[in-house]
Amino acid sequence: MHGLEPVLAAEIEGIGGSDVQPLKRAVSFVGDRALMYRANYELRTALRVLWPIHSFHARDERQFYARVRDDVDWSYFMDVSGTLAVDAVVQSETFRHSQYMALTVKDAIVDQFRDRFGSRPDVNTLVPDIRIHLRIHENKCDLLLDASGDSLHKRGYRRDQLDAPINEVLAAGMLQLAGWAGTGHFVDPMCGSGTIPIEAAMLARRIAPQKHRDYFGFFRWKDFDKKLWQKVKADADAREQTADCQIFASDKDSRARNATSINALAAGVENDLHISKNSFEALEPPAPTGVLMTNPPYDERLKIEEVEAFYAMIGSRFKHHWQGWSAWVISSNRVALHKIGLKTSKRHQLFNGAFECFFNKYELYGSSPAETES
Repeated sequence: MHGLEPVLAAEIEGIGGSDVQPLKRAVSFVGDRALMYRANYELRTALRVLWPIHSFHARDERQFYARVRDDVDWSYFMDVSGTLAVDAVVQSETFRHSQYMALTVKDAIVDQFRDRFGSRPDVNTLVPDIRIHLRIHENKCDLLLDASGDSLHKRGYRRDQLDAPINEVLAAGMLQLAGWAGTGHFVDPMCGSGTIPIEAAMLARRIAPQKHRDYFGFFRWKDFDKKLWQKVKADADAREQTADCQIFASDKDSRARNATSINALAAGVENDLHISKNSFEALEPPAPTGVLMTNPPYDERLKIEEVEAFYAMIGSRFKHHWQGWSAWVISSNRVALHKIGLKTSKRHQLFNGAFECFFNKYELYGSSPAETES
């Protein structure tokens, strides 16, 4: 995810990845099969784990087809009775149409099986035995296997949600950008369906982000090692711990509080969250110091009256009631963020879905005057 590449790189290094290289919206690394399993189960800021199987250059569509058909023994990855799907991302003057190139990969694989076995695998776009990702940049072509299946932001705990929920991977990345280590006090005063405080609790307790997921793409691979997978999972689950923190989730909307309760129960952190009925205007800090993090309405997907006045109120509450805290706010509404009226000590550029956002930190010192950000 754009803006979280350094966070993801640090996570990968933390589980033992080598030759870790941050890229644009991706991170490459080297590891064995166990590490691939761990990456799927334990990485909080990854959307997918892809396993490279072949790279080549092609000058035209005919050569491209031949390289896919002839260079790879596809029976190593799937049986003739199996199923496949192909996704493609293309940036090239030679190969212009991603759907056509994906279809060409499918045709090349099917033709190889037909030539060798007199039969062919089928396409299944929903739950294939192998899902292939094709990436083309100019004349360089990469074929990768999708080890994850569904996107890893789908943790399995989102049973209820409001409009404009924040992505789980983004929430986990924000916590790590903020240096949240799972100690002290944490508050989300506009918690919505609870994604930020739930991710905070899972991080504090070292609960693997995919603990409640029952399927990964690599489960259908021919070389799936079930015993190794069970060991990887058991080792990760054994690292869980009790939380050394107090996490508070508040929202004036009863439906938001209900969604947070339902999702926290599904995530197994219902006892780690204190959920309260308060508007931010009436909320008081639960301790002299701590971390506040929130995703207020942007006035794009969620309409609120006088959004600039709303953000000005946030800044006023920060200044007069939350001295001693570190506050983090994410929003795509730059004009409204300006109305908070406090100097940012850090700023990160992130994306919440299609919205370009700023993730701003405000150090709330009691004696410091309010300063308008530039």
